[in-house]
Amino acid sequence: MSRKTKRQRIISARDLLGLADSTTIAEVKKAYRDKAKEHHPDTATPELPEKISMHKLTNAYEILLDYCQSYRIPLEPSDDDLTDDEDWWMDRFGNDPLWGKKRE
Repeated sequence: MSRKTKRQRIISARDLLGLADSTTIAEVKKAYRDKAKEHHPDTATPELPEKISMHKLTNAYEILLDYCQSYRIPLEPSDDDLTDDEDWWMDRFGNDPLWGKKRE
């Protein structure tokens, strides 16, 4: 797949999920969950102006996650990072089975 085609797929996926040009993995996941709830065949309201299939939503979600996984993230918080230390850690490593546990 060419870089141009791959970029077009990423832009289409971003637009389908209604995301901004710059977004986080957490925002991608939230947008997918919200759209899935809205368009799922078991819960969708018949008044929706445009019906989006779950297959298209899931495909867009997977494209964006794959794109995000291929980039390295900074391990040091920047000065303009407004989150506290635990939120910063959970945002980057929250899915890890060992390191993703919140302190109690």
